Order: sequence, then C-alpha cells, then structure tokens
Amino acid sequence: MRMLLKGGLVYDHGQLVPMDIEVTDGIVTGRGQAISSNADKVFDCQGMAVFPGFADVHVHLREPGFSYKETIETGTKACARGGYTVVGAMPNLNPAPDSDEHLRVQEEMIAQQAVIRVLPYASITIGQKGEGELTDIAGLAHRVIGFSDDGRGVKDAATMQEAMERCKAADSIIAAHCEDMSLIPAGGAIHDGAFAKEHGIPGIPSKSEWAPIARDVDLARATGCRYHVCHVSTKESVEIIRQAKAAGVDITCETGPHYLLMSQDDLQDLGRFKMNPPLRDKEDQAALVEGILDGTIDMIATDHAPHSDEEKSRGLAKSAMGVVGIETAFPLMYTYFVETGRMTLETLIDRMVYAPRKRFCLDGGCEVGDRAEITVFDLHADQTIDPSDFLSKGKATPFEGWKVHAECKLTICGETVAYEKL
Repeated sequence: MRMLLKGGLVYDHGQLVPMDIEVTDGIVTGRGQAISSNADKVFDCQGMAVFPGFADVHVHLREPGFSYKETIETGTKACARGGYTVVGAMPNLNPAPDSDEHLRVQEEMIAQQAVIRVLPYASITIGQKGEGELTDIAGLAHRVIGFSDDGRGVKDAATMQEAMERCKAADSIIAAHCEDMSLIPAGGAIHDGAFAKEHGIPGIPSKSEWAPIARDVDLARATGCRYHVCHVSTKESVEIIRQAKAAGVDITCETGPHYLLMSQDDLQDLGRFKMNPPLRDKEDQAALVEGILDGTIDMIATDHAPHSDEEKSRGLAKSAMGVVGIETAFPLMYTYFVETGRMTLETLIDRMVYAPRKRFCLDGGCEVGDRAEITVFDLHADQTIDPSDFLSKGKATPFEGWKVHAECKLTICGETVAYEKL
C-alpha cells in the first residue's frame, strides 16, 4: 500500500516547508518536492500543515470494564481526530492490568478495536489500590509503556520505593498520580480557594499534590528510577520539579491544556468543570505556563477522562471527576498560545510530539525511515468547540463554546488512515 501526501507544509525543525511525503507499507519512504509516485492513495494537502503524529502519555480509554463511558474504538477514533497516533492508556479498569491474565484482556481489545497505537500502563499495585502488594513489574515491563496507579496515589513511601527499585531494575518508568487523600476533606471536589468557600464546596488543598511529589523526588533520587509526574497543577509542584531537575533527578512531568488555559476564576457549577486535580489559582496557572515554556514541564497530556452524561450532570460537588480533551488539545494550544505569540510552534510540537516520544521511548514520525505517524491540520479553519460533534462518548469539556483555529484533516498511523476529512 503506497500513499502520497501532496502539497503540504511539512513541519521541519520549527518551520513549515512545502514538501510531499510518500508512505509505503506503513513506512515513510520519501520526502521532497513534487514526488512522482504511482500511489494507491493520494491526499491533497495543499496549504495545510503536516506534523508528526501527536503522542499523549495520559488517556483513559475505559476498556475493559467501563464501556458505557468510552470504548477503545470510540476513544482511539477521537484520538485520531485530535491528531494523535500513539497514546498511553491508564490502568483504572476492570480488571486492572496487574497480571499477565488481566493485561491480556486489554491487549486483545486493543488489537481488535484501536485505529492508532495504544500502549497500556500496568498498575503499580495489585488491584490498583495505591497500597498493598506490588504488580509483577519485572514480568510485565516489556509489554507496557510504564507503571501507574493513576486515580490513586501510592500511599506510603516504602511501597513507592520498592516499586521504583523494581522499575529501575526493569528499565521502566513510574508515572505517578500524586495525591495525598489524608489531606483532602470528605467531599473535596474543587480547589481549596475562593470559589469553594463562596459556594460551600469542600476544597482540595494544593499540598495534597505537591507533598507526595516532594516525597517521591527523594525516592527517585535514591533509587535512580525514571520518574514521571502526571497532571501537575500547582505552583509548588512546578518549583519542586524544577529544583529536582537542577539536582540531577531523573524526573519529567506533564500538564494539560485546561490547567494552562483556565483557573478557578473560570469555574461554573457544572460537572464539565470538575477534574482531578482541580483548576487552581491564577498564580498556579501562571507558574504552569512558565514551566511549559521553560521546559520544567516537559509535555502536554490531556488526561482525557470520559464519563457518561449522567455522571457529569450533578454539578461540581457530586459529578464524577474528569473531562475530555483529546479532540481539542492542539486547536486550543495553537489558537491561544502559538497564534497569540505566547509560544512558538516549535515549542508546542516539542511538548506534544518529541518530548513524550523521547521520554517514553516511542518510535514513529514523518522522517524517511520512520514508522508513518502523521497528522495534517488546516491552520486557518474557524471552529467553535461543540461537544455534540465529538467522536468520543465523553462530552464534558470546560471549553464548550470556545473559538479555535486549526482543524484536523488527516491522521495516518502506519498503514491505517485513522481519520480523514479532506
């Protein structure tokens, strides 16, 4: 199967360069001007931007166990529409991928349904409980992108230290959900700030995030484990990670578009504004922006977390935690950071393509010899974010009604045309 992308503006070291791309049997076999090819399929990309496929190391695809929220099919189609060609799937599933048998259930569903590459995380602990017996890290490491108990923090230092030691020996990575539940009052739903006090909603303090990060930094330093912090949301977290990097700790981290573009000042008493960690203060938002620009925060991850409409219909206090974002991440970041001059296109593509691929050892791209992972965007398309149009089953986004430019027109993953709207 030979495909030819004609007339696009191909991303090349920070620039968009007029160029054709040829893909043969899922491999990039040519890049250049006016490639002549007897391709089986030709895509007219005239005037459109051609990027390496985006990589998101933090998504929830909900299968096995919660297909009413999302399926691997609907989730990966949504990913492809967002320009993503490879994602890391979090392990809060039923059964949790904590053994050969349980992981195989997920792997078989991925093989049957996924239109892009899906790399599962195994849980750190049996049952993904954040405590107790550890998963067989050595036995599963070669089949997973890393280990995480996302949705739960690992409660005690001794358990996390042992997990890190085993991950170090297996040359794998810990992707930590950092949350100390002992610091959060019953019913904690949003940031412990002005909105929570005004509306009588129990608040989630910033320390519940940054204190576990500080603990884990010391453990990562001691063990030499590759350590990654999920969904950073506080200014203290950014500074702890900045200092840890300066001290030589093998640490990376991520944040999401909603934390970069919103704060508690944007909250409405609607479930689509409820996520974990919550939207924080303006000062936290500013620190996150500074961190993503200076490289303290390595990558952008959506934490795409679909729920049913009913689960998100109960307001801030009682709705399920989590919002969707895989279909809107690039349009939002391009529109509100690149077009406004707050961020270069080169920085954005690094945070969405190269940094996650480097840290998690992911191949693929649009250079000759790469496994073909390519996405094409019209950077002049005016759109209004409308959840009813999402391919994801999840519709809860805090960005409903936002105006964006940039619309995905094509996503290729290997030999698969995962999304097309040309």
